[in-house]
Amino acid sequence: MIPPLIWLPAALSAGGFQAWRTAIQQRLRGELTVSGAGLVRYVYGAPVGAALAVAWLALTGQGAPVLSPGFLLLAAAGGLAQVLGTNLLIMAFGYRNFVVGTAFSKTEAVQAAVFAWLALGERLSPLGWAAVGFSVAGVLALALGGRRMTAGEVLGALGQPAALCGIGAGALFALTGVLVKGATARLHMADPVAAALVTLAVVMILQSLMHGGYVLARERRTLGDIARTWRTSSQVGLLAALGSACWFTGFAMAPVALVRVVGQVEVVFTLGFSRFYLKEKTRPHEVAGLCLVVVGVVLALVGAAR
Repeated sequence: MIPPLIWLPAALSAGGFQAWRTAIQQRLRGELTVSGAGLVRYVYGAPVGAALAVAWLALTGQGAPVLSPGFLLLAAAGGLAQVLGTNLLIMAFGYRNFVVGTAFSKTEAVQAAVFAWLALGERLSPLGWAAVGFSVAGVLALALGGRRMTAGEVLGALGQPAALCGIGAGALFALTGVLVKGATARLHMADPVAAALVTLAVVMILQSLMHGGYVLARERRTLGDIARTWRTSSQVGLLAALGSACWFTGFAMAPVALVRVVGQVEVVFTLGFSRFYLKEKTRPHEVAGLCLVVVGVVLALVGAAR
C-alpha cells in the first residue's frame, strides 16, 4: 500500500492548479506567440519554485543537497520535455476548443504507465490498468465530439492536427514525469517533499534558461510582450510553480502512472473553467467523458488504498 497522506492531495491539487493555469494561458495565446505563452510559466514561475524549496528546507532544518551531474542531466531532460509538451498543447488549442485540446493530451496516463514500466520498472495492478482504461475512454469521448467510438471514428479523430499535437504533448508530459522522478531519486534525500521541491527549483531555472535562450535568439520581440503582459503572465507562472510542486511531490512518493491518473481530475476542473471562465458551451458527450474519467480516478484511489 502506498501511503496516500501526501501524494494523493498533491496529485488532486496538481490537476486543479494545472487546469487553472491552462485556462489563463489559453487567453494569453491571443497576445503572445506559442513560445511566448509557454515561456511565461517558467520565467515567472522559477522564482516561486526557488522560494518554495528554500522555505521548506529552512522550515525543516535541512541543508541544500549536492546536485550531481546525473541529477542535472535528468532535470534538464525533464525540463526540456515539459517545455516541448507545453508548446504542443498550446498549438492544439489553435485547432479545437479548450476542453478538447486538453483532452487529447490526457492520453499521457497510459503513456506514463508504459514509460514508467520501461524506464523505472514500475508495474500497475489490474485495477490500476482498469483506471487508466476508463480515463482514456473518457478522453476519447471528449475528443470524438459525441460521435460513436467505432474504430473508424477513433482513427479519424486521432489523425486530426489537434490530436497529433495533443498526443505528442501527452507523451512528452509522461516522459517528464519519468525523468523528474529519476532526477529526484539522484538527490538521495530522506524527505521526499524536500527532494521534489529542490528538483522543481532546478528544473524551472533550467527551463527559463533553455526556453528563454531560444526566444531571445528567434523571437526577441516576444520578450517585450512577456514583460508587457506581466499581470496575467505572473499568474500563469505562480500557478505553474504550484502545480509542478504538487506533481513532483506525487512523483517522488508514488508510481508515475498512478499520480497521472489521479491528476486526471484536471479534466473536471477544465470543463468548469471552459464553461464559466472561457464561456464555452458544455455538451452531453463532455459530461459523459468526464464521468468516465472520474471512474478511472476512483479506481486508481481504490487500487492505491489496497
